[in-house]
Amino acid sequence: MADEPQKKSHLSALVGHTNGLTKPASLTATRAAGGGGGGGGATASSKKLVIKNFRERPKLPDNYTQDTWEKLHEAVGAIQSSISIKYNLEELYQAVENLCSYKVSATLYKQLRQVCEEHVKAQILQFREYPFNMAFKDTGKLVFLNWCCTDSLDSLLFLKKIDKCWQDHCRQMIMIRSIFLFLDRTYVLQNSMLPSIWDMGLELFRNHIISDKQVQTKTIDGILLLIERERNGEAVDRSLLRSLLSMLSDLQQVYKESFEQRFLEETNCLYAAEGQRLMQEREVPEYLHHVNKRLEEEGDRVITYLDHSTQKPLIACVEKQLLGEHLSAILQKGLDNLLDENRISDLTQTYQLFSRVKGGQQILLQHWSEYIKNFGTTIVVNPEKDKDMVQELLDFKDKVDHIIEVCFQKNEKFINLMKESFETFINKRPNKPAELIAKYVDSKLRAGNKEATDEELERILDKIMIIFRFIHGKDVFEAFYKKDLAKRLLVGKSASVDAEKSMLSKLKHECGAAFTSKLEGMFKDMELSKDVMVQFKQYMQNQSDPGNIDLTVNILTMGYWPTYTPMEVHLNSEMIKLQEVFKTFYLGKHSGRKLQWQTTLGHAVLKAEFKEGKKEFQVSLFQTLVLLMFNEGDEFSFEEIKMATGVEDSELRRTLQSLACGKARVLIKNPKGKDVEDGDKFIFNGDFKHKLFRIKINQIQMKETVEEQVSTTERVFQDRQYQIDAAIVRIMKMRKTLGHNLLVSELYNQLKFPVKPGDLKKRIESLIDRDYMERDKDNPNQYHYVA
Repeated sequence: MADEPQKKSHLSALVGHTNGLTKPASLTATRAAGGGGGGGGATASSKKLVIKNFRERPKLPDNYTQDTWEKLHEAVGAIQSSISIKYNLEELYQAVENLCSYKVSATLYKQLRQVCEEHVKAQILQFREYPFNMAFKDTGKLVFLNWCCTDSLDSLLFLKKIDKCWQDHCRQMIMIRSIFLFLDRTYVLQNSMLPSIWDMGLELFRNHIISDKQVQTKTIDGILLLIERERNGEAVDRSLLRSLLSMLSDLQQVYKESFEQRFLEETNCLYAAEGQRLMQEREVPEYLHHVNKRLEEEGDRVITYLDHSTQKPLIACVEKQLLGEHLSAILQKGLDNLLDENRISDLTQTYQLFSRVKGGQQILLQHWSEYIKNFGTTIVVNPEKDKDMVQELLDFKDKVDHIIEVCFQKNEKFINLMKESFETFINKRPNKPAELIAKYVDSKLRAGNKEATDEELERILDKIMIIFRFIHGKDVFEAFYKKDLAKRLLVGKSASVDAEKSMLSKLKHECGAAFTSKLEGMFKDMELSKDVMVQFKQYMQNQSDPGNIDLTVNILTMGYWPTYTPMEVHLNSEMIKLQEVFKTFYLGKHSGRKLQWQTTLGHAVLKAEFKEGKKEFQVSLFQTLVLLMFNEGDEFSFEEIKMATGVEDSELRRTLQSLACGKARVLIKNPKGKDVEDGDKFIFNGDFKHKLFRIKINQIQMKETVEEQVSTTERVFQDRQYQIDAAIVRIMKMRKTLGHNLLVSELYNQLKFPVKPGDLKKRIESLIDRDYMERDKDNPNQYHYVA
């Protein structure tokens, strides 16, 4: 069955032959005979409408195809010549549709292509170089020849001319396609081998104009020249560039093969030379700003006129030549300065730019690590900086944390490497950082530290714990921390019990319960001592002669507290009596225990009378014994004081210095001088004056001497030997037989402090000598556990 409406449309508007065709379709209609209204009526038969097909296709009039093509040809010519078309566009469209309906599509397509090709071929003449390219101009009165040569056209005029030719061609092909749209959508669409009318136009323009060697070279040279000028800071016609590059892109492979390759090569050469030159001329921040500016400019070019596909290779080219080739040089030349001066914006830009380049982050990481190690080493290894070492470490840590957060976008690699670098440099000087961190904590937790509020103190302690984590010799920290904590607790110098317990909690969380068990025991002792003293005071109230001295005793468990060397001194009779009373009271409650008095830790409050009035002195026990002598006389020699008090020589000299040479001079030394010498005389200063009622005289014996520091360190080393011995026995007991290298490896895994292989070997030999283990008879590097 044929499509009837289609047949009708075929014949509805045959151009120029409207009266030459008939419509042979037959219509048969049967109507019912009808009577109008009346009483009797015949039954009406049903209506029938029968539509039958044409018996045969109507023929085209003679010369119809030829005449129609001439009209179409004339219309195409008018479009190409930019003059008005004589015929109605709808009429032309219908003519194409009629021709296609009568199988003339192939011929029509071929004829159209030929016309378009001839026109495009003619366009090339205006771009080719001829020795004499004649053009005629009619001024109305005179016809003259204008000799012109393409060489005389500068690059910009040439580009404008080629752009106009392209724009005209596109406009013409759009109009031509609108007339031949039926052909494009039927015949061309059904033949996959044929290009559409638009693609045909592109193909002709590419083959006959852009593929011309001279035209293509001059076009691309001109485009590259304009881009070069723009890169040099000149203003150029960007819309012209956009139009021309869009043309090359539309012409398929021309953009990729002819333009992009050369463009990238020239870009490569330009930035390679620029990178070399500017690295010599500019400082790093200025250079990086320039690189960033160049990347933004090239990104803008892609958005404005380059094809999007060029973005990746173009940006990669800029990054490679301005950054990739100079990564190490940039960092060596300027990174240390940027970090030293804390130039946040420049460091941020450095990170962002280096992150764009393959291997950029890795090399930045290496230099970052080296900087931290070098800078940190200068803080740690210089003994002259010991006083401020911990504060400088905290400040440095704050600085690098800020840089990581703001500049390096909290990159985990930078965080981890920073931690490794801190751990490396802080342990280059064994033990000392641990000791100084303990002393720093002591300075912050000691009473009289008014630098910080509770919240600020908590923040400081948190920061100290971060530095503490990097230290290998944590047992050294523990020894000095315990020593300082003991002083704070016993002399009542602790600023805040809450802060002390907070620090203890942090240490427990970091190092485990075993690390803090003794420290917790010290706090427990102080709490128990308070309870004991409540009971003792009640006990003393029941005594017939309670005495004039108010005694307070702290009961210390020997295993929890630092080791103190006992010193026998000559107490006065009232003190000795009180000691015996307390001993009787305590041992009565706790039989089997032994009390050892630590005179070095004692302190007292003395009441004194001067000409100015009464004063109270907060002094150590040694200072107390010296001052009490002056109740018996006004003047004593050094030797007499030493004999009477029994205080050890060096300790007595420091004590007398504090009383006679310090700020509060209760005694007068004769002869005058800073140091106490044999034969010096000491006289009670009855004219002593001071603005305060209660005066604290510095307790010199509480200051840590070099000898005490050495002894504390030696005790740590001694404890380490015990820990090494215990670890060796523990491992051998479990393994029974083990090689030397495996044993050493296990020890390194278990021990929490740094130890040298030589020290391990000595401990192994010691255990062999003590029959805890033995060497294998055949293999001296093999050990057996001895049960």
